Amino acid sequence: MRQPALKDPSIRRSITLFRAFLSEQTEPERCYDLLARDAAAQVARYVPLAGRVVVDVGGGSGHFTEEFRRHGAHCYLFEPDLRELAARGRTPDGAVVADGYLLPLADGTADVCFSSNVLEHVADPQTFLSEMVRVTRPGGLIYVSFTNWLSPWGGHETAPWHYLGAERARERYRRRTGRSAKHTVGENLFRIHIGPTLRHVRGREDVSVVSARSRYWPFLADAVTRVPGLREVATWNLLLILRRRP
Repeated sequence: MRQPALKDPSIRRSITLFRAFLSEQTEPERCYDLLARDAAAQVARYVPLAGRVVVDVGGGSGHFTEEFRRHGAHCYLFEPDLRELAARGRTPDGAVVADGYLLPLADGTADVCFSSNVLEHVADPQTFLSEMVRVTRPGGLIYVSFTNWLSPWGGHETAPWHYLGAERARERYRRRTGRSAKHTVGENLFRIHIGPTLRHVRGREDVSVVSARSRYWPFLADAVTRVPGLREVATWNLLLILRRRP
């Protein structure tokens, strides 16, 4: 039986999500099912999902798409990596192989444009965000979260050793595990920071910022993102909720 989504924010939720992240390599289904339930519950606070069109950009093997569909949404997955699409041994129904820089959608198609932990994997995050805005209808919602580089989790599987340098962290990971790290800085992982990202979205005329907060913190989730310097380390993962302006 599926468990209900955890209350957000709560200490129990944060601990549960953190434990799931620790087991991502060994129990990916459990980790991403939990994260998908949590994300859909967050979106549902702002938009009733039943009957809405949701565009899942870079949603990998489809956990988020499937969860939005369970909520009654018409959700469509756009993912450029065929290996990610087939990671669960099957390609999600209705998935489209497409790059987030150039989505094969008309302007204003989506009620919700959703992207979870993708922005740190693109070389040009501003163009990626612009494309998400383009396909969202006026008044629609844009959900973007990403792990910033100076977060303790910023190096992904090599964290927290990325603080000592990306190459040193990769070499340590190779020695410890006997295999190469999945992510390489400058190729499929990029040094994205919170301050410049916040300045960019706040300076745009086509969106308004509904919320800018730490995605996983159990308390002061909004406050921690307001402190320059501290936010780059303490936020862990930035969640932006944007509203498309007319």
